[in-house]
Amino acid sequence: MTARPPILVDLKFDPETVARILKTAFPDRGSINIADPASKDRDLTGIDYALLWKPDADLFTRAPNLKAIFSGGAGVDSFMNLPGLPDVPIVRFVDRSLTTRMSEWVVMQCLMHLRQQYQHDKDQRARIWGKLVPPEAAEITVGIMGLGVLGQDAARKLMIMGFDVIGWSRSGKKIDGVETFGAGELDEFLSRTDFLVGLLPLTPETTGFYNAKLFTKLRQGGALGKPVFINAGRGKSQVQADIVAAVQNGVLGGASLDVFAVEPLPSDDPLWGLENVFITPHDAAVSDETALFRHVEHQIARYESGEPLQFIVDRQAGY
Repeated sequence: MTARPPILVDLKFDPETVARILKTAFPDRGSINIADPASKDRDLTGIDYALLWKPDADLFTRAPNLKAIFSGGAGVDSFMNLPGLPDVPIVRFVDRSLTTRMSEWVVMQCLMHLRQQYQHDKDQRARIWGKLVPPEAAEITVGIMGLGVLGQDAARKLMIMGFDVIGWSRSGKKIDGVETFGAGELDEFLSRTDFLVGLLPLTPETTGFYNAKLFTKLRQGGALGKPVFINAGRGKSQVQADIVAAVQNGVLGGASLDVFAVEPLPSDDPLWGLENVFITPHDAAVSDETALFRHVEHQIARYESGEPLQFIVDRQAGY
């Protein structure tokens, strides 16, 4: 039996973790880890499959004969613009664990703003017994932008917590129990929204999408007085200077941000010091490497047995 070529892996995750798990992953074909110095001069022209997250710029030049590409995360923007991207199927990472982690983060942020956790934290540090009377979740409308696997799961779990949930997507998807809006209904969607949750992929259309103009269209005078912006989608979809200005000027009552245009977020960035702004280091839904490798194995097995690949990216849409 002819040996099958190894899987090419270029994941800018924790290198020690990736190297350790790769020792036992893909046992029937092995792998080439770009992070391994020994791979520097390897001939990659015979490689069929690549697993990528923020790969080297010359990756597709070195591996020009790929049959399929697998993303190391839910998004694919880290390599869609690299030179030499072949015209082959591109598969997103969809996994129960990743989806659950994202929903946990979204629900946590909504609850922290609902229950005014920032003020409690301030009172604790000042040793003040400051009682608050927050609204109920049912008094807050959470508007989710991006209704893929992650957005739909977050919507279901927010509804369990009692929030009123609405959703927006360019294609106007239908979800049981959730009022949804399409491309031409953005202003109506925003005018109904108290907590705006961003889970949009990064495309040319969504770059800089969350900006000063958009924030002014969110509902003012709701149960908490001011709207809140929560983003765990892509950092380049938000204009960070506009977030700072909106919080400082009272257009936004607060924000929760897990993604940024530049990561790590520079220590002198004004976002760090804003009141009622929660910052997390792009770990809302960290990919589990073991689950990721299982996902790739499963998809390759489907492909080689004649079944269609799942979670294929629409290149025209960019996700």
